[in-house]
Amino acid sequence: MVEKISSADKPELEGGYQYHVRVKRGDLPEVVLLSGDPERVEKIVSLLDNGKIITKHRGLVVGKGFYKNKEVGAVCSGMGAPSTAIVVEELARVGVKTIIRVGSTGAIQPHINVRDIIIATGAVRLEGTSKQYIISEYPAISDFETTMRLINSAKKLGVRYYVGIVASTDSFYTGQGREGYNGYKQSWMKNLISDLSKANVLSFEMETSLLFVLGSLYKLKTGSVLAVFANRITNEFKTLGELEAIKVALEAVTS
Repeated sequence: MVEKISSADKPELEGGYQYHVRVKRGDLPEVVLLSGDPERVEKIVSLLDNGKIITKHRGLVVGKGFYKNKEVGAVCSGMGAPSTAIVVEELARVGVKTIIRVGSTGAIQPHINVRDIIIATGAVRLEGTSKQYIISEYPAISDFETTMRLINSAKKLGVRYYVGIVASTDSFYTGQGREGYNGYKQSWMKNLISDLSKANVLSFEMETSLLFVLGSLYKLKTGSVLAVFANRITNEFKTLGELEAIKVALEAVTS
Protein backbone atom coordinates (compact mmCIF):
# COMPACT_ATOMS: atom_id res chain seq x y z
CA MET A 1 0.00 0.00 0.00
CA VAL A 2 1.37 3.44 -0.97
CA GLU A 3 1.13 5.93 1.87
CA LYS A 4 -0.42 9.31 1.12
CA ILE A 5 2.03 12.01 2.22
CA SER A 6 1.23 15.72 2.10
CA SER A 7 4.46 16.84 0.41
CA ALA A 8 8.23 16.40 0.38
CA ASP A 9 8.59 19.70 2.24
CA LYS A 10 6.08 18.65 4.88
CA PRO A 11 6.20 14.83 5.12
CA GLU A 12 3.01 14.34 7.09
CA LEU A 13 0.61 11.46 6.55
CA GLU A 14 -3.06 11.85 5.80
CA GLY A 15 -4.99 12.84 8.91
CA GLY A 16 -2.08 14.74 10.45
CA TYR A 17 -0.09 11.66 11.46
CA GLN A 18 3.63 12.32 11.78
CA TYR A 19 5.76 10.38 9.32
CA HIS A 20 8.04 8.64 11.86
CA VAL A 21 6.25 8.49 15.23
CA ARG A 22 2.83 7.84 13.64
CA VAL A 23 0.76 9.96 16.03
CA LYS A 24 -1.36 13.05 15.39
CA ARG A 25 -2.32 16.06 17.49
CA GLY A 26 -4.38 14.89 20.45
CA ASP A 27 -2.91 11.39 20.60
CA LEU A 28 -0.35 12.30 23.26
CA PRO A 29 -0.50 14.41 26.44
CA GLU A 30 1.61 17.55 26.79
CA VAL A 31 4.18 15.72 28.95
CA VAL A 32 6.34 12.95 27.48
CA LEU A 33 9.17 10.81 28.83
CA LEU A 34 11.70 10.15 26.09
CA SER A 35 14.02 7.15 25.98
CA GLY A 36 16.46 5.85 23.40
CA ASP A 37 15.62 2.26 24.30
CA PRO A 38 12.23 0.97 23.08
CA GLU A 39 12.17 -1.61 25.88
CA ARG A 40 12.51 1.20 28.43
CA VAL A 41 9.46 2.87 26.92
CA GLU A 42 7.50 -0.33 27.49
CA LYS A 43 8.76 -0.45 31.08
CA ILE A 44 7.55 3.10 31.64
CA VAL A 45 4.14 2.26 30.20
CA SER A 46 3.90 -0.80 32.46
CA LEU A 47 4.15 1.50 35.49
CA LEU A 48 1.25 3.67 34.34
CA ASP A 49 -2.43 3.23 35.12
CA ASN A 50 -4.31 2.32 31.94
CA GLY A 51 -0.96 2.23 30.23
CA LYS A 52 -1.03 1.24 26.58
CA ILE A 53 1.22 1.19 23.54
CA ILE A 54 -0.25 3.38 20.79
CA THR A 55 2.07 2.59 17.92
CA LYS A 56 5.36 1.00 16.91
CA HIS A 57 7.06 2.15 13.74
CA ARG A 58 10.74 1.87 12.80
CA GLY A 59 11.45 0.85 16.40
CA LEU A 60 9.91 4.07 17.72
CA VAL A 61 7.56 2.79 20.39
CA VAL A 62 4.90 5.26 21.56
CA GLY A 63 2.68 4.79 24.60
CA LYS A 64 0.77 6.64 27.28
CA GLY A 65 -1.11 6.24 30.55
CA PHE A 66 -1.69 7.88 33.89
CA TYR A 67 0.61 8.33 36.87
CA LYS A 68 -1.10 9.71 39.99
CA ASN A 69 -3.95 10.91 37.78
CA LYS A 70 -1.56 12.79 35.49
CA GLU A 71 -1.53 11.69 31.86
CA VAL A 72 1.99 10.94 30.67
CA GLY A 73 3.36 9.88 27.30
CA ALA A 74 6.34 7.60 26.74
CA VAL A 75 8.20 7.71 23.43
CA CYS A 76 11.32 6.07 22.02
CA SER A 77 13.79 8.50 20.47
CA GLY A 78 16.11 5.90 19.02
CA MET A 79 19.86 6.03 19.65
CA GLY A 80 21.72 9.27 19.11
CA ALA A 81 20.99 12.88 18.27
CA PRO A 82 19.86 12.49 14.61
CA SER A 83 17.01 10.15 15.52
CA THR A 84 16.17 12.21 18.61
CA ALA A 85 15.87 15.37 16.51
CA ILE A 86 13.32 13.71 14.25
CA VAL A 87 11.24 12.53 17.20
CA VAL A 88 11.38 15.84 19.08
CA GLU A 89 10.39 17.72 15.91
CA GLU A 90 7.36 15.50 15.46
CA LEU A 91 6.36 15.56 19.13
CA ALA A 92 6.39 19.36 19.06
CA ARG A 93 4.17 19.28 15.98
CA VAL A 94 1.50 17.24 17.78
CA GLY A 95 1.39 19.53 20.81
CA VAL A 96 3.86 18.07 23.31
CA LYS A 97 5.17 20.83 25.61
CA THR A 98 7.43 19.04 28.12
CA ILE A 99 9.98 16.36 27.25
CA ILE A 100 12.13 14.60 29.85
CA ARG A 101 14.84 12.27 28.66
CA VAL A 102 15.09 9.09 30.74
CA GLY A 103 18.34 7.50 29.69
CA SER A 104 21.60 5.85 30.66
CA THR A 105 25.07 7.31 30.92
CA GLY A 106 28.71 6.54 31.58
CA ALA A 107 30.28 8.54 34.41
CA ILE A 108 33.73 10.11 34.01
CA GLN A 109 34.10 11.19 37.63
CA PRO A 110 35.55 8.59 40.03
CA HIS A 111 33.13 9.34 42.89
CA ILE A 112 29.99 8.62 40.84
CA ASN A 113 28.89 5.02 41.24
CA VAL A 114 27.03 2.68 38.96
CA ARG A 115 23.31 2.93 39.84
CA ASP A 116 23.58 6.59 40.82
CA ILE A 117 21.45 9.11 38.95
CA ILE A 118 22.66 12.17 37.04
CA ILE A 119 20.31 15.09 36.45
CA ALA A 120 21.73 17.20 33.66
CA THR A 121 21.66 20.99 33.80
CA GLY A 122 23.52 21.36 30.52
CA ALA A 123 25.49 19.41 27.97
CA VAL A 124 28.69 19.71 25.95
CA ARG A 125 27.61 19.61 22.31
CA LEU A 126 29.96 16.96 20.93
CA GLU A 127 27.21 15.69 18.63
CA GLY A 128 26.70 17.18 15.20
CA THR A 129 22.93 17.32 14.86
CA SER A 130 22.32 20.39 17.01
CA LYS A 131 24.82 22.24 14.83
CA GLN A 132 22.34 21.78 11.96
CA TYR A 133 20.03 24.10 13.93
CA ILE A 134 22.24 26.76 15.51
CA ILE A 135 25.90 27.76 15.87
CA SER A 136 28.01 25.65 18.23
CA GLU A 137 28.40 28.55 20.70
CA TYR A 138 24.68 28.36 21.50
CA PRO A 139 24.28 26.69 24.91
CA ALA A 140 22.57 23.37 25.56
CA ILE A 141 20.75 24.00 28.84
CA SER A 142 17.77 22.40 30.52
CA ASP A 143 14.56 24.07 31.62
CA PHE A 144 15.13 25.31 35.17
CA GLU A 145 11.69 24.44 36.51
CA THR A 146 11.76 20.93 35.06
CA THR A 147 15.25 20.33 36.42
CA MET A 148 14.21 21.45 39.90
CA ARG A 149 11.28 19.06 39.76
CA LEU A 150 13.67 16.23 38.92
CA ILE A 151 15.98 17.19 41.80
CA ASN A 152 13.09 17.38 44.27
CA SER A 153 11.79 14.05 43.01
CA ALA A 154 15.18 12.39 43.55
CA LYS A 155 15.32 13.80 47.06
CA LYS A 156 11.81 12.56 47.81
CA LEU A 157 12.61 9.06 46.58
CA GLY A 158 15.93 8.91 48.44
CA VAL A 159 17.88 8.26 45.25
CA ARG A 160 21.57 9.12 45.22
CA TYR A 161 21.96 11.74 42.52
CA TYR A 162 24.35 14.28 41.01
CA VAL A 163 23.52 17.47 39.17
CA GLY A 164 25.66 19.03 36.46
CA ILE A 165 26.94 19.02 32.91
CA VAL A 166 27.12 15.92 30.70
CA ALA A 167 28.75 15.42 27.30
CA SER A 168 26.62 14.25 24.36
CA THR A 169 28.41 12.45 21.55
CA ASP A 170 27.54 10.88 18.21
CA SER A 171 29.72 7.81 18.81
CA PHE A 172 29.38 5.26 21.60
CA TYR A 173 32.89 4.02 20.81
CA THR A 174 35.55 6.45 19.52
CA GLY A 175 33.52 9.53 20.43
CA GLN A 176 33.61 8.46 24.06
CA GLY A 177 37.29 7.55 24.14
CA ARG A 178 36.83 3.83 23.47
CA GLU A 179 38.82 2.00 20.84
CA GLY A 180 37.17 1.40 17.53
CA TYR A 181 37.24 -1.92 15.73
CA ASN A 182 40.61 -3.65 15.67
CA GLY A 183 42.10 -1.16 18.14
CA TYR A 184 41.43 1.90 15.99
CA LYS A 185 42.23 5.13 17.83
CA GLN A 186 43.45 8.66 17.13
CA SER A 187 45.53 10.92 19.33
CA TRP A 188 42.70 13.26 20.33
CA MET A 189 40.76 10.35 21.83
CA LYS A 190 43.51 9.64 24.36
CA ASN A 191 42.88 12.74 26.48
CA LEU A 192 39.16 13.10 25.88
CA ILE A 193 38.01 11.62 29.19
CA SER A 194 40.66 13.29 31.33
CA ASP A 195 40.10 16.69 29.72
CA LEU A 196 36.34 16.57 30.21
CA SER A 197 36.70 15.19 33.72
CA LYS A 198 38.98 18.09 34.65
CA ALA A 199 36.29 20.43 33.32
CA ASN A 200 33.84 18.87 35.81
CA VAL A 201 31.78 17.14 33.14
CA LEU A 202 29.96 14.27 34.84
CA SER A 203 29.37 11.70 32.10
CA PHE A 204 28.97 10.69 28.47
CA GLU A 205 25.64 10.05 26.75
CA MET A 206 24.20 10.66 23.28
CA GLU A 207 20.98 12.70 23.20
CA THR A 208 20.71 15.33 25.92
CA SER A 209 22.45 18.26 24.21
CA LEU A 210 20.23 17.98 21.16
CA LEU A 211 17.11 17.84 23.33
CA PHE A 212 18.17 20.90 25.31
CA VAL A 213 19.00 22.94 22.21
CA LEU A 214 15.67 22.16 20.56
CA GLY A 215 13.91 22.87 23.84
CA SER A 216 15.38 26.36 23.90
CA LEU A 217 14.72 27.00 20.21
CA TYR A 218 11.14 25.70 20.25
CA LYS A 219 10.16 26.85 23.76
CA LEU A 220 9.74 23.33 25.08
CA LYS A 221 10.37 22.44 28.71
CA THR A 222 13.14 19.87 28.79
CA GLY A 223 14.97 17.83 31.39
CA SER A 224 17.27 14.82 31.48
CA VAL A 225 17.60 12.15 34.15
CA LEU A 226 20.20 9.47 33.52
CA ALA A 227 20.96 6.15 35.18
CA VAL A 228 24.69 5.58 35.58
CA PHE A 229 25.35 2.25 33.88
CA ALA A 230 29.12 2.64 33.71
CA ASN A 231 32.08 4.46 35.19
CA ARG A 232 34.90 5.00 32.72
CA ILE A 233 37.42 5.83 35.43
CA THR A 234 36.84 2.70 37.53
CA ASN A 235 36.04 0.61 34.41
CA GLU A 236 32.80 -0.76 35.86
CA PHE A 237 29.71 -1.50 33.75
CA LYS A 238 26.39 -2.79 35.12
CA THR A 239 22.92 -1.97 33.80
CA LEU A 240 21.57 -0.70 37.12
CA GLY A 241 19.50 2.33 38.09
CA GLU A 242 17.04 2.29 35.19
CA LEU A 243 13.96 1.86 37.39
CA GLU A 244 15.15 4.60 39.74
CA ALA A 245 15.57 7.03 36.83
CA ILE A 246 12.09 6.21 35.54
CA LYS A 247 10.54 6.77 38.95
CA VAL A 248 12.36 10.08 39.39
CA ALA A 249 10.95 11.28 36.07
CA LEU A 250 7.42 10.11 36.85
CA GLU A 251 7.42 11.76 40.25
CA ALA A 252 8.74 14.95 38.68
CA VAL A 253 5.88 15.26 36.20
CA THR A 254 3.30 14.91 38.98
CA SER A 255 4.93 17.17 41.60
